[in-house]
Amino acid sequence: MDDIDVEPVDRVDEPEGEEPDEAAVEPADADEALTVDDDLADLPAGVDAPDYVLYGGKGGVGKTTMAAATGLASAAGGVRTLVVSTDPAHSLSDTYETEIPAEPARIREDLPLYAAEIDPDAAMEEGMFGADADPLGGLGEMGDAMGGMGPGGDMGDEVGEDEGLGGLLGGTMPGADEAAAMRQLLEYLDDPRFDRVVVDTAPTGHTLRLLQLPEIMDSMLGRVMKLRQRFSGMMDGLKGMFGGSDDEPDPSADLDELRERIERLRAVLRDPAKTDFRVVMIPEEMSVVESERLVARLDEFEIPVDTLVVNRVMEGVDDVTGGSGAGVDPDWVVEPNPETCEFCARRWEVQQNALREATDLFRGREVKRVPLLANEVRGEAALRVVAACLN
Repeated sequence: MDDIDVEPVDRVDEPEGEEPDEAAVEPADADEALTVDDDLADLPAGVDAPDYVLYGGKGGVGKTTMAAATGLASAAGGVRTLVVSTDPAHSLSDTYETEIPAEPARIREDLPLYAAEIDPDAAMEEGMFGADADPLGGLGEMGDAMGGMGPGGDMGDEVGEDEGLGGLLGGTMPGADEAAAMRQLLEYLDDPRFDRVVVDTAPTGHTLRLLQLPEIMDSMLGRVMKLRQRFSGMMDGLKGMFGGSDDEPDPSADLDELRERIERLRAVLRDPAKTDFRVVMIPEEMSVVESERLVARLDEFEIPVDTLVVNRVMEGVDDVTGGSGAGVDPDWVVEPNPETCEFCARRWEVQQNALREATDLFRGREVKRVPLLANEVRGEAALRVVAACLN
């Protein structure tokens, strides 16, 4: 993902006699990450997708399943793939049947597959700018020392009486969990260790707030910089009182770096050559209607939606893949017979009406279908079936 304008970082050699960091994500042998086990031959040989794939939609429609299957197939093609979940439900671990950490880590020995489940609570503790960042240049600590300069003070007037500095920096502001998730997502999208990033987003409302954050954060950065300019003279005068040094690094560099990242993220999300936001739905009228609204909002954000996925369709694998799913274990799909099952017949009619509506509404976009599987979608065997349908 060199086109994100990531500056190269020199490799640091480990001193002799020291053990490598067990938490490191990158394996010692870079070629090892691109080795694919022959036993995975029945998985699709990679995926036809850009560098960034985001799955969104209403809660419970199967976003995590689609993201996990896409990540697995992508890694099976030898692409270093990170699957990251911003959903507080943390169901990615259940889907992969392995513990997924809060920071990216390799979860397969035989595949270059990495995963992370963003912990919103931990991310919020670090704030919008990160645990070590000090975008106000000590203004926050100084405000505490001087009674917070809260309501009634100049700083309180600047940031709002109900917010204070904590609200400005994301600690207590509305949507702070999305802001914290966005900060970490920015880091992962910039990470040169991964060639593709697949994002399992939170349900629709959270996702829309997340996508609004580049503009919101950009506005807040302007407020922070205004605060710095307004109080820079006072800070210079008080540095001596609190032991400050004139040689300290300029904290505004944190703001400049974050603003640059936000601009890159905005550009990447709007570039169809780099990003595909895939909306997941189920074959029911209400789900189709909500998906139409989500697509309309994404169009307003200028975020490309080239693919829609209809999950849990009462059809066989060959029907939804055009015969390309011949290698899929047939035990996973039990096709209902509408002729002998009245319930199946009614559900079939509901689904067919929804599918026709989806095809009409989303004309010009690719609509993929994933069958209703006979068993719960957990583990690699089930994900292979889903990956075959998404391929």
